Order: sequence, then C-alpha cells, then structure tokens
Amino acid sequence: MPKNRYTIHSVEGNRQRLDGGAMFGNVPRAMWEKWAPPDERHRIDLACRAFLIEDHAAGRRILLEAGIGVFFEPKLRDRFGVTEPDHRLLENLSALGVKPGDIDVVVLSHLHFDHAGGLLTPWREGGNAELVFPGARYVIGARAWERARAPHFRDRASFIPALLELLEAARAAGQVELVEQEGKSETLGPDFRFHLSDGHTPGLLLAELEGAAVFCGDLIPGCPWIHLPVTMGYDRYPELLIDEKRRLLERCLERDMRLLLTHDARCASCRVQRDERGRFGPIDELERLEGLAI
Repeated sequence: MPKNRYTIHSVEGNRQRLDGGAMFGNVPRAMWEKWAPPDERHRIDLACRAFLIEDHAAGRRILLEAGIGVFFEPKLRDRFGVTEPDHRLLENLSALGVKPGDIDVVVLSHLHFDHAGGLLTPWREGGNAELVFPGARYVIGARAWERARAPHFRDRASFIPALLELLEAARAAGQVELVEQEGKSETLGPDFRFHLSDGHTPGLLLAELEGAAVFCGDLIPGCPWIHLPVTMGYDRYPELLIDEKRRLLERCLERDMRLLLTHDARCASCRVQRDERGRFGPIDELERLEGLAI
C-alpha cells in the first residue's frame, strides 16, 4: 500500500444517551459509573461516530458508518436520548468540505438504527424518509443484511423498515455489495479487508485498512470495552464476543494498528497495550482524528 495514499477523519454524528447498565452488561455499576458517569435517568453519554477515509489515489471518499441521525419522531428521539435536532453527521462532513454527493462508498458494520439511521433524512411530520447519500455504493455484511430483513424478536426494534426499503431499491439498482465472508471487498479493493463477528449480532462487518486501522463497531464500542470481560447487555453471545474481541486485539497489538471507536464519548481512536497480567487496555488515545495519513 503506497504511503499516505489515505487520510482518515473522525466525523461526529448525533449523540445519544442509553442506560448504563445495558451498555455494560454484567459489570457492576460501582465500576462502570467511574468510566461513564450516568445522568439522573441512569443513562450514559455515547457518541455515534463515523470515519471518513479519503482515497487520494482513486479520488474517492469512503464513509465508515452513518451514526444514529435524526430520523426518529420526537417521542422516540427522547427515549433514545438524541438531543440535537439537526443532522450532525452532515453538518460535520460539510465542515470538512464534503457534500452528501461527494460520498462514494458507505460501509455499514450492521443495520441497527444507531449505526445506520444517519443514512436517512431528518424526520418531518408527514414526510417520507430518503437516503442522504443517494449516489453512494453500500457495503454490508450478507448475514447482517438477512438479520435486518428477518430479525429475531429480541432485536427487531433495532432496525428501521423504511431504511431497508430504500436499501432494497439501491440493491436493485446495483449500489449494494453484500459481503459473504472475511477477506476482500470488490468495492473497496485490495487495501481493505473485513473481519466478521457474531457475538453482538450476526455478520457484524469490521473494516480494516490493512495493517493500519480497524473500525471496531459494536465489538469494541469504546475504550472500557477493550478489557476482555466487559460486554454489553445488547450482545447476542457475550462469550463468543469475548473470543472474537481477543483475536482482533491480538492482531491490532501485533501490527500496531489504531482502533476506530464509534461509541466512546471522549475517544475516537487509540492503540492497544497489554499489561504484565495480560490484560488489554487503551494507549495513545485521541479525542479526534484530523487527517491521519496512512
């Protein structure tokens, strides 16, 4: 991979607040509230962060995730703690000089609303949702796609029917690549590879810019979850997730890769260290990435 072919920017989307106990699974509150102080409704602050990768050689822009956006009606927006009324992802892309039509590829780790809702235009009374990146090509894990189309009762509220309809139309137009297995993507090319994970949800798709940085999605939502035993109450198979997390962290440690974190309220990216007891933890934490050259 040619040096400095790519530049990575963290791009903040709309934030949300969710129950701290749900986000930290079986971790006692006495521990997790030190990492993420809750509000009076026991909710913690969460980013819904995307990452913009500029591919200078190919002249294209790749967006990893789209955050939660503001597609919810006001009642649900309050329930899920989305406080900003405006589409922050689009605003922050604009601050980088990037218009919606400039996005060539959107990579989605999965289709839960806090990762894909930002693909939709803001809610308005009586209005129909539309895609905010209509000209982009979408890269989605095949099993994550099927889960969204036929969800389990446990997670069916996590998906957005209107978004699936729009993505189905995009697929019919040849704008969707469904990734069947780990490895390369026809859309992204040889400098990218994917890791698949099932611990959080079937077919979670984690994009790696080979040997340099990896988007961790909900496998590792933020710095506290780097510690192996820490999982979320939302995770499908926590023990499997821990095994998958260990493998990814060992790869990151071996290759000195940066982790790209979507939900950490204060840290967009870090590297990994392992202490004398073998425990993984964050190091070289960055609040934001402002043109990291790869």
